[in-house]
Amino acid sequence: MMIAKQHSCPKLLLLLLLIFIILGFIHATNGGYLVGVGSSDMTGPAADVNMMGYGSLDQHSAGIHFRLRARTFIVAEDPKGPRFAFVNLDAGMASQLVTIKVLERLKKRYGDLYNEDNLAISGIHTHAGPGGYLQYYLYTITTAGFVSQSFDAIVTAVEMSIVQAHQNLKPGSVFINKGEVENAGINRSPSAYLFNPADERARYSGDVDTEMTLLKLVDGRTGKSIGAFSWFATHGTSMSRDNKLISGDNKGAAARFFEDWFTSTTKSSSKLILNTSVTLNGRLIQKAKTINATGGTSCGRTTSQSFKVRKNDNSRFVGAFCQSNVGDVTPNVLGAFCNDTGLPCDFNHSSCHGDNQLCLGRGPGYPDEILSTKIIGERQFLKAVDLFKDATEELTGKVDYRHTYLNFTDIQVELDGNSTVVRTCPAALGPGFAAGTTDGPGFPGFQQGDMEISEKWRRIRDGLKKPSKYQEDCQLPKPILIDTGEIFKPYAWAPAILPIQILRLGKLVILSVPGEFTTMAGRRLREAVKETLVSDGNGEFDDDTHIVIAGLTNTYAQYVATFEEYKQQRYEASSTLYGPHTLSAYIQEFKKLAEAMAKGENLIKGPPPPDLSSVLESFLADPSGDSPPPGKKFGDVKQDITIPKSGSFQKGERPSATFWSANPRYDLLTEGTFAVVEMLQGERWVPAYDDDDFSLYFKWNVETDTDTDTFYGLATIEWEVPEDADSGVYRLRHFGSSRKTEKSPTEYFTGASSAFSVS
Repeated sequence: MMIAKQHSCPKLLLLLLLIFIILGFIHATNGGYLVGVGSSDMTGPAADVNMMGYGSLDQHSAGIHFRLRARTFIVAEDPKGPRFAFVNLDAGMASQLVTIKVLERLKKRYGDLYNEDNLAISGIHTHAGPGGYLQYYLYTITTAGFVSQSFDAIVTAVEMSIVQAHQNLKPGSVFINKGEVENAGINRSPSAYLFNPADERARYSGDVDTEMTLLKLVDGRTGKSIGAFSWFATHGTSMSRDNKLISGDNKGAAARFFEDWFTSTTKSSSKLILNTSVTLNGRLIQKAKTINATGGTSCGRTTSQSFKVRKNDNSRFVGAFCQSNVGDVTPNVLGAFCNDTGLPCDFNHSSCHGDNQLCLGRGPGYPDEILSTKIIGERQFLKAVDLFKDATEELTGKVDYRHTYLNFTDIQVELDGNSTVVRTCPAALGPGFAAGTTDGPGFPGFQQGDMEISEKWRRIRDGLKKPSKYQEDCQLPKPILIDTGEIFKPYAWAPAILPIQILRLGKLVILSVPGEFTTMAGRRLREAVKETLVSDGNGEFDDDTHIVIAGLTNTYAQYVATFEEYKQQRYEASSTLYGPHTLSAYIQEFKKLAEAMAKGENLIKGPPPPDLSSVLESFLADPSGDSPPPGKKFGDVKQDITIPKSGSFQKGERPSATFWSANPRYDLLTEGTFAVVEMLQGERWVPAYDDDDFSLYFKWNVETDTDTDTFYGLATIEWEVPEDADSGVYRLRHFGSSRKTEKSPTEYFTGASSAFSVS
């Protein structure tokens, strides 16, 4: 028996060796991770809801330029190993309450598989999305309180995008690439940047970060790309405070362009190849003349989904453009000018003759903000395509994460280089916050850099809450205009407990920050974390480690300026909530997370943030019932297509039609559409564009019948004919929903315009 065992050992070793070779081949073929992507429609109410970002009382949603989405990627070492999920929201910022409720839903589905430690939810910082989804009082003042419809749309979309990514997990690889994006952002507070030390500024080529970092996710079995996520810093303020159409701004546009580009390059084209001769154009014109508007008809709740051009079937490529240290970076790259003189604004205060209202930044398409959105979106999209095509550096190694909560109102900070100990403060805002920025001026009478508060505003401030002597001293040199951290009526005005988080994917490290770091603040944070990882990582990290900041993640705590920038009290510094040492506190606490990750240690959890859902107030009334004018139906055309003298629309022209409609808040038509451009193919109408297309606009407004003092809803569908549109016969279609009274069942309707030709 002993001899037999000795003879079997070589066979056993050969068998084990063969198994290891096969497993290694499978690993090399299928990639080193499990990867999955998901996407879900999160478009909120397209009427009546104040938009989140500018804080303008006049900016209420009144239609859709293109839809908002939640986009997710999940990466795991193996089915039972470490994993994390990263969600990119087409929203102004993350919300603590959204994070809390998403985690509750995920726990019901997956137990502790996804939790506060390994889930990051990050906003792109569009200023053109419906607000009312944050829980702290300051951020709900302009939205008339909490808006459950906005909130629910976001929470559900985040949940479903994660579910989709989880279901799509498969062996795969992740590649990384970096490159410079040209002319997609400039510093909107350059005078504050100059307060940073000269030797520090000399280490960088400019006063904004121009680098984009892109991840390319690949299916290991098929070798096909399934998604791409990139990080680059520029504000979502190409669309101005005057805009009332829901939009993902330049980053949302970049995502739409990228996903459509990928689809067009990987699928055979279904476009018609038509002879555009004079004879054929004449036939198209004559054919269009024979097709009248349909009139309004009833339809089903999900009918509009079948008219979508891009159906969410869990197999679509997902492209996301994430935010970074965006604090002082504007996409209005032509600079800021005075509206009255056309001259550049005051350098230190961004005002004109002391008036902050006259100083406005100009985008590259000025004065056309939609064109500016397109151009800045395209600049990010085109760089992402280049990086995507050339991404060859494969990420390998651990999937890891660290997360903690901190009470940021009282962190003891040991300053580097000396034994000085300082503290953060309860949150507060200065007069520079009220001044606004060159992207969107705030209240009249304020300027960025103000160091004094008028007696009038002091009385108003003290009526809310007079700051304590400790708070005034702690926040210096910021004069306190609103003592947000010490006001708790009707509930907390500002966050005290903040999450910070590090995600690791091999040599990529993502820093999830809950605010808007300025350019130099972000540079200091990245550098400090990298130094800590390299020094404590026992060789796991080196100079090739990639550090990325994911801004506005997991909750929102406004801005983070450097200690030096804080001295000038421009908008970003005046909005740095926790005092002059806010950045130092972030750096100190992130270094602790980095050290724990490098050494494989865990941190003690800090105090969890509150769930304020039980005390939130809402003052936005639900629509109480709609009816069309007597003798009309919802979906009937009020104003049909106006045919041009030539008989046919040319590329770049804008056919439009207006329909009798009801308030779009009755149903958000999630994963559906309010607007469709249909093309006649043979005898069949085929959807060609929907309200997720950059070229199509759904506009909502209310008309008053002065004779009867009655209000009627109108939906205008407007299409800017793209340069690549096929010649043919088209029509515009509208979908909507209505209730006769507030408690009536929801009914659905549709209607189409008369036909027109495009040549």
